[in-house]
Amino acid sequence: MIDLRPFATLGGANHGWLDAKHHFSFANYYDPARMNWGSLRVWNDDIIQPKTGFPPHPHNDMEIITYVRAGAISHRDNQGNEGRTEAGDVQVMSAGSGIMHSEYNLEDEATQIFQIWIQPDSRGGQPAWGSRPFPKGERAGRFVTLASGFAEDAEALTIRTPGRVVAATLRAGETAEYPLGIDRKAYLVPATGAVEIEGVRVNARDGAAISATQTIRVTALEDSEIVLVDAA
Repeated sequence: MIDLRPFATLGGANHGWLDAKHHFSFANYYDPARMNWGSLRVWNDDIIQPKTGFPPHPHNDMEIITYVRAGAISHRDNQGNEGRTEAGDVQVMSAGSGIMHSEYNLEDEATQIFQIWIQPDSRGGQPAWGSRPFPKGERAGRFVTLASGFAEDAEALTIRTPGRVVAATLRAGETAEYPLGIDRKAYLVPATGAVEIEGVRVNARDGAAISATQTIRVTALEDSEIVLVDAA
């Protein structure tokens, strides 16, 4: 089953420094039909203007994954972590029992990110943060795991939930498969390009909520960069 959510139907608001689109209910956008998708709670499509960003603010009991589509984001938190994550790379923050952090675009160009929140499988715990590069060449023509709560994904960033964040870059005409599992839920968004899944076209920044399928087969209609969350 595929529930297509075109970009034009997303909620959101333009704050000047931040142009935010919400795939799920968030802030002042509320849609009872779009509260979550399994343990996936938030998928925000944010464009942050140069030299601006989110000042220090708190979170707790949430796994927050930031996928940088263009530009870079600079992180700092009250646990002593800080770093700069560039386009194509990913950072993960496990808010745990509570963390205060800021996220700024210190660049001279707009930064574009997907910010993804997944509910953890237990509350509390020591907050944590990490980032790593995932060169696009490594995921050319196939899905690569960026963040995972499964022990077998030892090279991925760790999240405290039984799920994965994966990505792929496909040339037009290429096909990649992801083994979802009939009882799992997936949410897929092309960062760029357009793809087809079971006869459904998914354009750049559209969302596709996928369930009740053993394997997801994605064919690129254009050169595409794809991000997918596999959630319980």
